[in-house]
Amino acid sequence: MEPINQNQLLQQLRQLAAQAGLAEGGAGEAATPATAEFGQLLRQSLQGVSRRQQFAARLQEAFELEDPNVDLAEVMVESQKARVAFEALVQVRNRLVSAYQEIMNMPI
Repeated sequence: MEPINQNQLLQQLRQLAAQAGLAEGGAGEAATPATAEFGQLLRQSLQGVSRRQQFAARLQEAFELEDPNVDLAEVMVESQKARVAFEALVQVRNRLVSAYQEIMNMPI
């Protein structure tokens, strides 16, 4: 497994943000553009994970109610996508907390 190239990862995040229409600064926010962009990207990620989990839950419910248009494979795939998205979000949170703790422990 190759190590993660931070510059390449940042570039990919910027490209994804631009594709999603997040490249513009936040409307009416007093933050710098980079901060507004990061905050908006984080908020969009949280909302995306939430939507994915809700969609998986609706599919599970439809399958349990024996909806003929929903098959088990689709339910399982969507459930796994929701789980992976949530785990990725938890890892991002853990990295942010770790970075914050390192900054707070720096001598002044």
